[in-house]
Amino acid sequence: MLTKMNYNHSKKSSKYYFIIGVIGLTLSIVWCSTVNPKLFSDFEYYYNLAVGISQGKPWGDTYTSVGYPIILGFIFKIFGASTLVAKVFNIILTVMNYYLVYSILEKIDIEEKSKKLIYTLFVIFPLNIFYNNLVATEILFTNIFLLVTNVYLSNFRHKYIIIGILTAVNTMVKPFFIVYFFAIFIVDIIKYKDFKNSIKGSLTVLFISILCLSPWFYRNTKLTGELTFVSNNGGIVLYINNNSQNNIGRWMAAEDVENSIVKTEEYKSANMTKKNMMLKTAAKEWIKEHPKDFIKLGFLRLKNTYFNAGDFFYTTYGSDISETYSSIIYNVANVFKIAIFYSAIVFTLIYSLYILICIFTNRFEYIDSFALYSLVIFYMFSCVYFITEGQQRYSFPLIFTTIYCFNHLLNMLKEKIKGLF
Repeated sequence: MLTKMNYNHSKKSSKYYFIIGVIGLTLSIVWCSTVNPKLFSDFEYYYNLAVGISQGKPWGDTYTSVGYPIILGFIFKIFGASTLVAKVFNIILTVMNYYLVYSILEKIDIEEKSKKLIYTLFVIFPLNIFYNNLVATEILFTNIFLLVTNVYLSNFRHKYIIIGILTAVNTMVKPFFIVYFFAIFIVDIIKYKDFKNSIKGSLTVLFISILCLSPWFYRNTKLTGELTFVSNNGGIVLYINNNSQNNIGRWMAAEDVENSIVKTEEYKSANMTKKNMMLKTAAKEWIKEHPKDFIKLGFLRLKNTYFNAGDFFYTTYGSDISETYSSIIYNVANVFKIAIFYSAIVFTLIYSLYILICIFTNRFEYIDSFALYSLVIFYMFSCVYFITEGQQRYSFPLIFTTIYCFNHLLNMLKEKIKGLF
């Protein structure tokens, strides 16, 4: 009888997730069918490069990472090149993300009510719907990141090898993801208190990642004539975001930097890798000489990333949607994002202190392992954005982990309120 009751409860619960998923899918399809933004900036670059790859043209140069255009290019080769195909690909990835989030929630020890809340908030999170009509890296990157998280939470043998392969794939999309090996080292060392196995697992991830990426390193090195990583745009990103003329913590033209290095003859005659190194060197020198300004800009970058849903306007750029309607939707998305991300950051600060107390008092068993993982991931992304660049769309891959932290904070507040009565 008990088994039958559990089965019925499980069936009813699964039906709930299915219904929410269908709602999210429907909203995504309706949005993509009614709002058609024009391609511009990075999105136009990704699309044109993917079209070229589908036609057998070169897979880009060494300047930017091209993981997303390569994958999209193969999709275009099979189904034809159009923004419609790119949107369908996005929607398929979004549905996969629903399942991956559901799978993660099944692997962690939280109440069913919390699982349903987290899943529902993820599916109906406005930007998770709106991004489906963009030719952008974010949905694919998030998809692979959620898959990596799923594998990490699993207990099968050789999981670190699979994580290494997936880390390499995601590094081709966004190069900074190579540091994921260090994030799981921190989680493992705190979680298991076993330095030997923790370093073994993380180094396995790093070694496999580098091994998988080595053909691309070779290709880039051959093109430039000297050792080159996944891409060569890290230097320009550092340079334009760390200088005395940048006071907003966002993109600016490199030419507008005082005594800009990009105007020199040495820079103009250099290859991409040398240009990258020159820009990195100049940025590092400025940071060393202006530590206070660097910290100020770092926090401005995080503010730009986490506390604004301005990336919504990418999804309506040049479309027929009215300004009034667009403004209303933006305000909803903005409130949604700020509420979730602000609460998540509050939880991150509180729980970080709690973890430190547990470590110093040798009470590791009281640390929630997935909360620890979420915090380390949040810090990993935040450190990258603090140093490099702040953009609203950079927060997209963190939607799930911040919703998890938001829920954790709610539960903490509930317990505190209960304790008062």
